[in-house]
Amino acid sequence: MTVKKRFIAGAVCPRCSTMDTLKAWEQNGIRYRECVDCDFFEQLPLEQQNVGELETRVNKPAAEPENDIQTVKILDPGSITRH
Repeated sequence: MTVKKRFIAGAVCPRCSTMDTLKAWEQNGIRYRECVDCDFFEQLPLEQQNVGELETRVNKPAAEPENDIQTVKILDPGSITRH
Protein backbone atom coordinates (compact mmCIF):
# COMPACT_ATOMS: atom_id res chain seq x y z
CA MET A 1 0.00 0.00 0.00
CA THR A 2 1.38 3.40 -1.01
CA VAL A 3 1.27 6.24 1.52
CA LYS A 4 -0.02 9.56 0.16
CA LYS A 5 2.38 12.39 1.04
CA ARG A 6 1.04 15.96 0.90
CA PHE A 7 2.81 19.31 0.80
CA ILE A 8 2.02 21.72 3.64
CA ALA A 9 1.08 25.09 2.10
CA GLY A 10 2.97 28.01 3.62
CA ALA A 11 5.07 25.87 5.96
CA VAL A 12 8.74 26.78 6.44
CA CYS A 13 11.40 24.10 6.94
CA PRO A 14 12.94 24.41 10.43
CA ARG A 15 16.37 23.46 9.07
CA CYS A 16 16.82 25.28 5.72
CA SER A 17 14.07 27.96 6.15
CA THR A 18 12.68 27.31 2.66
CA MET A 19 8.94 27.84 2.28
CA ASP A 20 6.59 25.28 0.71
CA THR A 21 9.06 22.37 0.74
CA LEU A 22 7.63 20.32 3.63
CA LYS A 23 5.55 17.25 2.93
CA ALA A 24 3.63 15.34 5.58
CA TRP A 25 2.01 11.94 5.86
CA GLU A 26 0.66 9.46 8.38
CA GLN A 27 1.62 5.81 8.52
CA ASN A 28 0.49 3.27 11.12
CA GLY A 29 -1.00 6.08 13.24
CA ILE A 30 2.27 8.08 13.37
CA ARG A 31 2.72 11.46 11.69
CA TYR A 32 5.85 12.28 9.70
CA ARG A 33 7.14 15.31 7.83
CA GLU A 34 10.20 15.94 5.69
CA CYS A 35 11.75 18.65 3.51
CA VAL A 36 12.37 18.01 -0.18
CA ASP A 37 15.26 20.55 -0.29
CA CYS A 38 17.38 19.41 2.66
CA ASP A 39 17.71 16.28 4.80
CA PHE A 40 15.18 17.40 7.46
CA PHE A 41 12.96 14.55 8.66
CA GLU A 42 10.74 14.46 11.73
CA GLN A 43 8.49 11.94 13.43
CA LEU A 44 6.03 13.83 15.58
CA PRO A 45 6.11 12.78 19.24
CA LEU A 46 3.10 10.94 20.68
CA GLU A 47 1.96 13.97 22.71
CA GLN A 48 1.69 15.98 19.47
CA GLN A 49 -0.35 13.36 17.61
CA ASN A 50 -3.69 15.07 18.24
CA VAL A 51 -2.55 18.66 17.92
CA GLY A 52 -4.43 19.19 14.68
CA GLU A 53 -3.44 21.24 11.68
CA LEU A 54 0.00 22.88 11.68
CA GLU A 55 -0.12 26.67 11.78
CA THR A 56 0.93 28.32 8.52
CA ARG A 57 0.68 31.79 7.02
CA VAL A 58 -2.41 30.58 5.16
CA ASN A 59 -4.49 29.35 8.11
CA LYS A 60 -3.26 31.77 10.80
CA PRO A 61 -6.04 34.03 12.13
CA ALA A 62 -5.79 37.67 11.04
CA ALA A 63 -4.58 40.17 13.62
CA GLU A 64 -7.21 42.47 15.05
CA PRO A 65 -6.83 46.09 13.87
CA GLU A 66 -5.87 48.56 16.55
CA ASN A 67 -8.35 51.28 17.42
CA ASP A 68 -5.70 53.81 18.30
CA ILE A 69 -7.26 57.26 17.86
CA GLN A 70 -4.98 60.26 17.62
CA THR A 71 -6.00 63.91 17.70
CA VAL A 72 -4.70 66.00 14.81
CA LYS A 73 -4.29 69.75 15.23
CA ILE A 74 -4.56 71.71 11.98
CA LEU A 75 -2.55 74.92 11.98
CA ASP A 76 -3.63 78.02 10.11
CA PRO A 77 -0.68 79.04 7.90
CA GLY A 78 -1.49 82.72 8.54
CA SER A 79 -1.06 82.29 12.31
CA ILE A 80 2.54 81.05 12.08
CA THR A 81 5.14 83.71 12.82
CA ARG A 82 8.69 83.43 11.64
CA HIS A 83 11.62 84.78 13.58
